[in-house]
Amino acid sequence: MHNQPFSIFQPAEFLLPDNTDLQKWAVIACDQHTSEPEYWQNISDLVGSSPSTLRMMIPEHLYTEPDLPERIRSTHDSMASYLEQGLFRTISPCYIYIERTLSNGKIRRGILGAIDLEQYDYHADSSAMIRATEGTVAEKLPARITIRTGAPLELSHVMVLADDPKQLLLDPLTAQKDSMELLYDFPLMEGGGHIRGYRADGAFAEHIASVLARFADPDYFNQRYSLKGQAPMVLATGDGNHSLATAKARWETIKTGLTEEARQTHPARFSMVELINIHDPALEFEPINRMVFDTDPEALLQGLLEFYPGSYLTEDPGEIAWRLQDGGHSASNAENHRIRYAFGSTTGQVVIPKESAVLAIGALSHFLDSWLPSHGGKLDFVHDNHVILRLSRKPGAIGFILPAINKTRFFPSIIADGSLPRKTFSMGFASDKRYYLECRKL
Repeated sequence: MHNQPFSIFQPAEFLLPDNTDLQKWAVIACDQHTSEPEYWQNISDLVGSSPSTLRMMIPEHLYTEPDLPERIRSTHDSMASYLEQGLFRTISPCYIYIERTLSNGKIRRGILGAIDLEQYDYHADSSAMIRATEGTVAEKLPARITIRTGAPLELSHVMVLADDPKQLLLDPLTAQKDSMELLYDFPLMEGGGHIRGYRADGAFAEHIASVLARFADPDYFNQRYSLKGQAPMVLATGDGNHSLATAKARWETIKTGLTEEARQTHPARFSMVELINIHDPALEFEPINRMVFDTDPEALLQGLLEFYPGSYLTEDPGEIAWRLQDGGHSASNAENHRIRYAFGSTTGQVVIPKESAVLAIGALSHFLDSWLPSHGGKLDFVHDNHVILRLSRKPGAIGFILPAINKTRFFPSIIADGSLPRKTFSMGFASDKRYYLECRKL
């Protein structure tokens, strides 16, 4: 079964807490609110002594603290204690169809399952069926690997993306959710909205497998992306890339001590993720802008023009007009990449030939990665456009405002150019990230 295309994303046996206050149980992903330790203290006060995933995870801002080993032991002890207490009920193998009401009231749909880590590779030049969307920072992995090593349970905030503009995967599940068993239905803490989960097995599981098998078919893949002889990419990480890379690293270590037969079904070979459709209307998908400090803005711009022959500077049309140009929200018909820039009292836009990269962020990042090491400057990542315009007034600073990421070009970009640079895009607000809720035995 594991060598079949559809097996890249499988049903799993899940654990859900029984007779527990689910609002205190489910907490936001560990990589959120990293600059707000007070958020995590407030959550700890709210949870108190109640069973909670907070006691089975470590907020990322604590990864560099000297007491990390003690914290890791505490999380593992909490997992073991919850298992010994019989806190969980076992959900026999299935998918879970999820409807998450976000902070803006929209409903984002997903499917919880387990990916086969043998079919996943986070390296930029990967040809695996499951690939990373952003570059993986190797320095971020050791702490995560230590936390996962020896843990009896897996939690997950990983969301992977499918390129499904026709809504083949999720529409049939939505239409028939009333015939599914409702597994949970409750409001999430701290403005996280609401979440419902339905058991999807039998014909529903067969439907999911059938659609993914179609996406994994080499002929279908090459035809839909106008390619020839390329290995299919079926899924791509959206959130939680480093967590998934951690699971992969652990599996690579574990499998060396297993027989070939044991490798086929060992629980560490799989990792729990939520699959969502990149074309879901509720999925906010925005680029992360770039600031460069301690540099010569004019020299940097000149370097950018020289790096991409055929590039040129033109006047800044202003926010609304720029968004309506090719390169903004209507980027599907873009002839070239248009990136706004600002330094001092100067604003404008740089136009880069579309052949430079599939996405504007790819073109800009490739240049900055080449320029900064030899010319100096400090790179920072900023979400809001108005913050870029404010910061760029500082001496020796230049900001770049990137066009919206066109969802129809996202998968082709990963396929053509490999994983994007880190901090390329954001999937919604912090409160809309995945909460830890379901567990799986490792």
